[in-house]
Amino acid sequence: ERVEMEKPTWHAPWRLMRVVSGHHGAVRCVAVDPSNEFFVTGGADRTLKVWDLATGALRVTLTGHVSTPRGVALSARHPYLFSVGEDKQVKCWDLECNKAVRHYHGHMSGVYCVALHPRQDVIMTGSRDSVVRVWDMRSRRCVHILDGHKHTVFSLLASDADPQVVSGSADSTIRLWDLRVGKSLTTLTHHKKSVRALAAHPREFAFASGGADRIKKWLLPKGRFMMNYTGHNAIVNALAVNTDNVLVSCADNGTVHMFDWRSGYPFQQFELKVQPGSLDAEAGVFAATFDMTGSRLITCNADKTIHVYKEDQLATAASHPIAKDWRARIRQDSRY
Repeated sequence: ERVEMEKPTWHAPWRLMRVVSGHHGAVRCVAVDPSNEFFVTGGADRTLKVWDLATGALRVTLTGHVSTPRGVALSARHPYLFSVGEDKQVKCWDLECNKAVRHYHGHMSGVYCVALHPRQDVIMTGSRDSVVRVWDMRSRRCVHILDGHKHTVFSLLASDADPQVVSGSADSTIRLWDLRVGKSLTTLTHHKKSVRALAAHPREFAFASGGADRIKKWLLPKGRFMMNYTGHNAIVNALAVNTDNVLVSCADNGTVHMFDWRSGYPFQQFELKVQPGSLDAEAGVFAATFDMTGSRLITCNADKTIHVYKEDQLATAASHPIAKDWRARIRQDSRY
C-alpha cells in the first residue's frame, strides 16, 4: 500500500544580515559560546578570532597555531576554548586571560575535528591519522584511542547518552562508540563517499550526516537509517540543525540548501556571492552553525568572510508558499 507522505512544515526563508571580515585566509571552523554572547572562528591565516555575536565586532585574535586550525569547541562548564589544527596540535585556551594554557600531545597527523562531552571533562579529537583520541581535560592524558576507521576522521559528535561519540570518516563510514570501554558499537556503511559533516538535532536523539554523495538522517541510539535529503548535488562540507527543525547543508561550490528536518522538503537554496576581488572558485563554505537560539546561522567561507543569516521577518506562508510539487521535490529515490 502507498504510504501517504507527511506535508512539510512551513519555514520562513533566510536572508543575509551581516558579512563579517577580518581573517586573512579562508575561514575553516566556527563555534558559538553557550551563553550566546560571542562566537569563535579559525582561519587559514593560522589565527583564532573571537567575535561579538550581536554586533559582529572583533573582540580578540588568538595566535599560536603553526598551521590552519580546523576545529574549535567552547566549553559550557569552563571558560575554555579548545582548538585543533593541521599542525597536529590540540590546544586549550583560557578565555579569561586569552592564553593557551594546555596542550594535548599524541596525534601523528593533522587534527580535523573536536567535540566536548556535555557532562564529563573529556575532549574528543579526530585526525588524519584515522583515530579518535579521548583526552582528560585536566591531566592532559589520552584516556582512549578509538581505533577502527581506515582514513581521516572529519567529524565528531558527543552526547551524554550512549553512543557518547559518533564519528564520520573519509573511509565513508560512520561509527558509534562506547566511551566506557573505548570500543566501536556500530559501523554505518550506507555512505558511498567520505563523510565530511555530522550534525546532531538539539532536541531529538537523532543526527544527520553528509558528504560528497548525499545527506542522511539517522536515529540513535542504534543508528537506524531514517531518510535521505535529496537535491543538494555537491560536496557537502557542513551541516547544522536548529530547534525549529531547519537543516542546513553547505557545500564546497558555495551552495547552501535548507531542508525541513521532518519531511526532507528543500524549502530554500541559494549560492554565496563572493567578496569583491575574490575568485569565483572561492565561493566555498567550510563550516556552519546556528547560534544557541537557532535564530542566526553563521557560515565560514573560502573567500575569507563569515556570513550571518537570519529568518525573513516579513515572509508568510502566503508570500513564500510551499511548492505545489513538494512530493516530487522530496523524492525518496532510494531505500538506503
